[in-house]
Amino acid sequence: MDPATERDGDASSAAPRPITDVAVGVLVERDAQGREGRFLLTSRPEGKVYAGYWEFPGGKFEPGETLEQALRRELHEELGITIGAVQPWHEEIFDYPHALVRLHFCKVFDWDGEFEMREGQQMAWSALPVQVQPVLPGTLPVLRWFAAERGHAGVLAVGVES
Repeated sequence: MDPATERDGDASSAAPRPITDVAVGVLVERDAQGREGRFLLTSRPEGKVYAGYWEFPGGKFEPGETLEQALRRELHEELGITIGAVQPWHEEIFDYPHALVRLHFCKVFDWDGEFEMREGQQMAWSALPVQVQPVLPGTLPVLRWFAAERGHAGVLAVGVES
């Protein structure tokens, strides 16, 4: 007998968990030579799952939205900015206890407006290794991708090895 079936009963009767698609903005500063520099992290506000954890800003797609539309809306709602071009980068699926999410990470290099933390969250411009903590697990792949792109070896964030 399959161990999962033994443990969980009849596995065929378990409904698959729905996937929630989430648009994630990886806002990156560029230096005078066009090289990628610091990136923006925000804290999850009080009242949300994982409150106080640091992550890249974004949120769930609304019905009928494209990735770009969702990201533009979310970053305006959360941060008060209007973003320029969206560069889809990577996708990752995370199985959190509260939800199964597909994170659509996009790099954003251009935005207008003053940052307003409209949900009571905090923001921090960061480099590797990230000093704010704790970092949400869904943020760690991005730090690994940055490390690979930038030739960074060692600690990715306080308390997190690469």
